[in-house]
Amino acid sequence: MTWYEYFNEIVKTKELIRKYIHETPLDYSNTLSRATNADVYLKMENLQKTGSFKVRGAFSRLIRLSEEERKRGVIAVSAGNHAQGVAYAAKALGIKATIVMPETAPISKYLATKSYGANVILYGKFLHEGMKKAEEIIRETRAILVHPYGDLNVILGQGTLGLELLDLKPNVVIVPIGGGGLISGISLVIKSKLPNVKIIGVQSSASPSLKVSKDLGRLVEIEPSFSIADGILVKSPSELTYKIINELVDDIVLVDDDEIANAIMFLLERNKTVAEGAGAATVAALLSGKVSYHGKKIVPIISGGNIDLSLLARIIDKMLYKTKRIVKVKVLVPDKPGYLNKVLSRIAQIRGNVIDVIHDRISSDVKPGYTKIYVMFEIPSGDALSDFLYALALDGIEATLVE
Repeated sequence: MTWYEYFNEIVKTKELIRKYIHETPLDYSNTLSRATNADVYLKMENLQKTGSFKVRGAFSRLIRLSEEERKRGVIAVSAGNHAQGVAYAAKALGIKATIVMPETAPISKYLATKSYGANVILYGKFLHEGMKKAEEIIRETRAILVHPYGDLNVILGQGTLGLELLDLKPNVVIVPIGGGGLISGISLVIKSKLPNVKIIGVQSSASPSLKVSKDLGRLVEIEPSFSIADGILVKSPSELTYKIINELVDDIVLVDDDEIANAIMFLLERNKTVAEGAGAATVAALLSGKVSYHGKKIVPIISGGNIDLSLLARIIDKMLYKTKRIVKVKVLVPDKPGYLNKVLSRIAQIRGNVIDVIHDRISSDVKPGYTKIYVMFEIPSGDALSDFLYALALDGIEATLVE
C-alpha cells in the first residue's frame, strides 16, 4: 500500500471516532495575516477535547482493541497531551489506563491526566526514560502500549485533523513536530488530495531529531535539552514517522524558546487564544520569518493549549519586560526624605503603575549618604519612558534603564 492509499483508512477512522472528538474551527487571523502578508487560518486544535490533537490518535488506537486486549488495559508514556488523550479515551471506553509521565511534566497536565481516572506514574526526565519504565510494567501486566507516534493506528487518528483542512484548500500547512505522528497523519491526507500543498514541520531547536534526520537522509537520535515546548521534546523518532516525513514533508524549520514565547504572547493578546509551547511553535515559525509565503493561504496548526499557568504567567511577564511595557529603572539619589517621592511622582505623571521598589544602600558602587533605588513599573508607551527619564534629569536625578 502506498502512502496515498492510506487516505481511505483515515476517512474510516474519522467515522469510528467522530462522536468522541470535536471538529475544531479554522479561525482567520487578520492580525497574523497582516504581519505575514498572507492569508492565515489558525487550526484551533487547542480547543479539542483534553486540549490537544492527541485524543484523536488515542481513540483511533483504543477503539480497535479486541475484548481480550481491553481487559489487559493500556499504558502510555507522555509529557502530558498524549497522557491526557489516552486517559480520556480509556475512561470513555471503559478501559483501565496507566500513564508514565516524566518527573518534569507540568503539574497542570499531571493533574488533568489523573482527573480522567488513569494511574499516573512519574518517572525520569524524558520520554525515552519513561518508555523503559513502561516496558517493565508491560512485562508484569501485559498491558497494551499506546505509542504516542510510532503506531499506524495513532497516525491514522491524527490524520483526521487533515480531513478538516481539505475544504479550505490551503497552499501551506505548518505542523509542529515532536515524534512526528501529527505531521505524518496530516501529510497522508493532504498529499493524497492536494499534492501541491507545502507541508512544513516545526521543531524546537532544543529537540531537532527529525530535522537532522531528514537533512541527513537517515534516522538519528538527539538528546533533547530544556524547552518551554515540552510537548515536542523527543529523542527517538520512530522509523514509521521518519519514513513518512522523509517522503511527504517539504521542509522542517527550527524555532527557539524566545520565538515560541513571543508566539504564545501574540496568540494570547491578539488572537485571544491560549496555546502551549508546542502549539505555538507554528506561529513562531511565521512571526520569525522562518516560514514565509507571501500572498498564500497558510494554516498553522495550534496543536494544543495545555500550558502550565505558572509558566504562562512567567512568559507574559518576560514578554512585557522584553517589549518595554514593563521597565526597571535604577536611580541614585541622596538617602534623604523626599527623593523617592520625586521619582514616584514622575512615574505618576506619565501614567505609570509601580510594581516594585528596592533600596540598595550597601553595594560597593553606592557612595556613603546615597541610596540606589530600583523601580519596576508599567508604562503606556516608549515615549512615556523617554519623558520620564528626561524629567528625572531635570530634577538632577541620575537614572539608568536596566535592560
